[in-house]
Amino acid sequence: MPAYNVEAYLAEAVDSVLAQTYRDFELVIVNDGSTDGTLAIAERYRAEDPARIRVVSQPNRGLAAARNAGLRAATGAVFALLDSDDGWEPAFLAEQMRVLDDDPTIAIVTGNARNRGGIQSGQPVRPVPDDRPAPDLIEILRDERAIFIMSVFRRAVVDRIGGFDEDFRTNEDYDFWIRAALAGFRFARNPAPLAFYRRHGHSLSASESRMLAGILRVYRKTLNNCAGQPAAHDVIVDQIARFEAELKAATARDALDRNDAAAAAVSIDALRAGRGVLRGAPLAVMSVLLRVAPRAALWLYHTRRRRQSAALAARAGSPPARALSATGRL
Repeated sequence: MPAYNVEAYLAEAVDSVLAQTYRDFELVIVNDGSTDGTLAIAERYRAEDPARIRVVSQPNRGLAAARNAGLRAATGAVFALLDSDDGWEPAFLAEQMRVLDDDPTIAIVTGNARNRGGIQSGQPVRPVPDDRPAPDLIEILRDERAIFIMSVFRRAVVDRIGGFDEDFRTNEDYDFWIRAALAGFRFARNPAPLAFYRRHGHSLSASESRMLAGILRVYRKTLNNCAGQPAAHDVIVDQIARFEAELKAATARDALDRNDAAAAAVSIDALRAGRGVLRGAPLAVMSVLLRVAPRAALWLYHTRRRRQSAALAARAGSPPARALSATGRL
């Protein structure tokens, strides 16, 4: 459990671990240079249950480094990931361990959770039931949501591929699952939402740009590591093209959200380049509007965003709408 400035959430996360029906566990809390009361809360729990709770402290080095510190400190044969603002239902560990125990050839079982907070609060993070194919290398590359962060995996995975890449500040988990698949490890999926996944009220567009840039770094790294696997190579090339377009769209949304009409027009021009006259026509119209009538263009954008938010709130379960998508629609 990596923990950085989470004094508001840490107790609930730890309590959810202590409430597990599967009792043979140790909890390693990694205090990643917190400046609030996180360490004091962690130490209080350690003092109350020293046989099962360990606390590791380090200077702030980011999520990947904190997870790796936990992996190094842990002594078990199986690892489970839980961020310090999320939590498990009492049966979470028991159900994931049952999957591993039933089939020794499975190395990683990925779980599910319900959203807590945000427009989709209470809804499952992943489909229930989940009719997607069992995760393998190609499916994981095709579907960046194939593996959920609340996954349980055998120590053998880390022994072979190492820990999380500390050069990544986002998407380090996606890189980890891809490396595990490249190494030949088998995955299973338990779609039962046996946890909660907290959604915070941070800017969606700003965080989206950061995540898209991170996922592109993962694909570009993986492209260099899949020699001799033409199917994987082709999927990665397609995904890079897709996410480059998505990043351009997100960059345009960022500019629109901060009412920077000039920067938005530049990003929209980059997005529509190479799309052809017909597919790029709506974007061309918006680009012209942003230059000749920026106030009107920004009003149209924000009005559409408000309508989309209202429609999403009414549906409360559909995926978030995008005001400017990679397909070029406004």
